[in-house]
Amino acid sequence: MTEARLALGQWGEKLAVDYLVNNGWKILARNFRAPVGEIDIIARSRTCLLFVEVKTRRTNLFGTPQEAVGSRKQRQIIRTAQWYLQEHKLGSLQPRFDVIAIISADGISGQVEHFEHAFSLD
Repeated sequence: MTEARLALGQWGEKLAVDYLVNNGWKILARNFRAPVGEIDIIARSRTCLLFVEVKTRRTNLFGTPQEAVGSRKQRQIIRTAQWYLQEHKLGSLQPRFDVIAIISADGISGQVEHFEHAFSLD
């Protein structure tokens, strides 16, 4: 992966964190890594534990950012979330899997789309 793509991804994740915080979520972890995969953002509210995949793109030329979170990636995120839940006993919080898609042609400003309940354990 090129340095420019890494920088765009990191910028997109920061934008997503800011978006979540501004909407009342408490960030628990960023770039949580386990042997089975990685989750970009883990956040919580009073009742919900949110596992977020962030996808940032410059254009929709090769598809929308959210389309890049296919079934294989979803399974990896679910396995990683299960690992996180085994390590962190968080009581009765309801897990939820969301995708935040960001389009930014310039890497300075971006359009954020939040897809709640993007996929589930089923």
